Amino acid sequence: MKISKLVMRKTTIALLCSCAFMAQAAQSESEIKDESYALGASVGKYISSKIYDQTELGVDVQVQTVIDGVIDALKNETKMSDEQILTHLNARAELLNNIREQQLAEQSAQSLAAGQAYLADNKSQSGATETASGLQYEVIKQGDGRIPLASDVVTVHYKGELIDGTVFDNSRDRDEPNRFALMTVIEGWQEGIQLMPEGSIYRLSIPTELAYGERQVGVIPPNSTLVFDVELMKVESPGENSHGMGLSGMGMGGMMGTGH
Repeated sequence: MKISKLVMRKTTIALLCSCAFMAQAAQSESEIKDESYALGASVGKYISSKIYDQTELGVDVQVQTVIDGVIDALKNETKMSDEQILTHLNARAELLNNIREQQLAEQSAQSLAAGQAYLADNKSQSGATETASGLQYEVIKQGDGRIPLASDVVTVHYKGELIDGTVFDNSRDRDEPNRFALMTVIEGWQEGIQLMPEGSIYRLSIPTELAYGERQVGVIPPNSTLVFDVELMKVESPGENSHGMGLSGMGMGGMMGTGH
């Protein structure tokens, strides 16, 4: 006896639906309760993070009123129209943006002043040299190898710090040196590394105009003076060993891109 394809398809669909129903039925009351709680907790954590972000900026949030709004929305009984909700959210977003911009401007001015004071003091220290651009460097170890050109590819280990000693990146923590075309990094690195013979370790104190300028990059505040201990491990000409070039997975302090 032949069975039509249509009958076979219907039978297959029926079996799949039956299996899905049995799988759902197999869930215990406890499992359903736990999964439902997890759903609510995930939403709660998201809302909590939003409240925290706003209170950190000094903006008041009535937590109980937030909870009331969530409950009303779940019941489809909100006391505001969608248009009213959007209007109030936009007003709050504008307030938060204005506060962030003001705080960023204050932080930028403080960083600039602190960096200028640091550089003024640092250049008077024994062993410190300042170039015409304002870059300062100290020789920790002087190598005797090849000095790179701007067009070369270099391999380095480095540690990057803010002037208060906060470490924002350290290639040795990743146990992986960084390899990159010198022309791709910030100006302070381009200039400083071209002073170093292969095998050297220098400390570079880089003013903001040779780093990221007014941009905030990760944990680096705008207008920051940056301090790097850099070990120049290898210098290669463009195209040399190009089959393995590829930029290493540079951390945020890897200084890819210019500051302007």
